[in-house]
Parts: sequence; C-alpha cells; structure tokens
Amino acid sequence: MMTEDLMWAPAPGWLPAGVRVYAIGDAHGCAGRLAEMHHRISTHAAASKPAKLLLVHLGDYVDRGPDSAGVIALLRAPVLVPGAESVSLMGNHEQMMLAALDAAADDRIRGFWLDNGGAATLASYGADAEDSGTWSLVPAGDRGWLRRLRPSLALGGYFFAHAGVRPDLPLDRQEPVDLAWIREPFLSWQGTLPAVVVHGHTPVRAPEVRSHRIGVDTGAVFGGALTCAVLEAERIGFLTV
Repeated sequence: MMTEDLMWAPAPGWLPAGVRVYAIGDAHGCAGRLAEMHHRISTHAAASKPAKLLLVHLGDYVDRGPDSAGVIALLRAPVLVPGAESVSLMGNHEQMMLAALDAAADDRIRGFWLDNGGAATLASYGADAEDSGTWSLVPAGDRGWLRRLRPSLALGGYFFAHAGVRPDLPLDRQEPVDLAWIREPFLSWQGTLPAVVVHGHTPVRAPEVRSHRIGVDTGAVFGGALTCAVLEAERIGFLTV
C-alpha cells in the first residue's frame, strides 16, 4: 500500500497540534515485517513532516515468531525512523521472558514461558529450550533493555499500554501486570475512561476502534497483518504490512 492510500477517519481521542504518533502492534518475532513497517512509516512521515513525530511500540516483541532476537536488535537501534522519538512498552511476553531468564526461576515459571512461545525466542539466540545452560546466550544487553521497557505512556487524549487498563482505577494507579495482561472487563467496557487506550495483546482480524480503546494486534505471527495506528489531531489512519 502506498503512502497516498492512507485513509484518515475521525478518531475517538486527540493529540496536541503538530504531533503525530505511529503506534505499532504485536510483532512477535517477525523482524522482517517490523523493519518493513519502519520503512513504511519513514516514507509516510517524510511526505508531510509533522513538527513532532513519536513512534510507539506496544509490546510483545518476542516469542512464537522466528526472529525475536532480530526484533530486539531493531528496537535497540539508535534511530528507527528518521526524526522520530521512540518509546517501547512492556508486553506480557517480555514479562514472561524476563521471569524465566531470572536465575531464581523455577521449572513452573520456565515451563510457562516455553509453553507460550519462548522456545522460538531461545532458538533465535542459538539457545536450546531443553538445555537451560544455553539460555545465557541471550545477551545481558538485551535483558537490560527489556527490563527498562516502560509500562505505559500518556499523551494528549490517549493512553498507550500493551493490553489495556482496569477501568475502575485511575490511569496513574494502574498495575504493570494489568497493563500487560488484562482483557476483561477492559475490552467490553461500556463506560467512559479518562483517555482512549491504544493497545495490542488481543488479536483481531482488523483494527478495532471503539469509544474507549483502539486495538491494533492483528495477529502478524498468526498469518495476519502487522498494523500501525497513525494518530494526529482528532483523526486516525492505519498502515499495514
């Protein structure tokens, strides 16, 4: 899809004047598609050059797909999109990975990660899921980067988090575990929230735009698209690869 094919529509939230956000859903080890998305964003941004450009990755960079190590390498690069600031958020799969790689992890914690795609992540580093002695092949630098991931980001009328929020709590009191794992009652919430939540985590066939949330995990690792929500002023569009 070429840049001019981006179709703008009214958005449920808002951003300050001159700010544009590109919010990318769950990549899950699909490094090639994430690199292609960064290229698409670079091309789109260059065509109109907003005053401030922010790139937000919504978590779940690892597990299931073939190149989790490659995804992390991409995200650790000093420049992802020319002229853009970049924020990477913590997903539940990053939480699982860090817990399993901790020296104090027991078999239950390690097994839970492996059952949820961790073996593919280890393989991307040349490690063997059946031999925990090889797990040290995951570099300390990558582990440190994962530990520094932010749980959320608030900007204008939006709140960015991997999974969503607990509707009964103020946004500044949300727990990291909820931000990374929650589904209900957030997804089907019928009330209002202090901000529109932009999230991934729950795969859908196409991006979901509701009054209280925008869901952009379109199942890239399951054969769907990798989706990016483009937010500007009071409008929204989508890029997919």
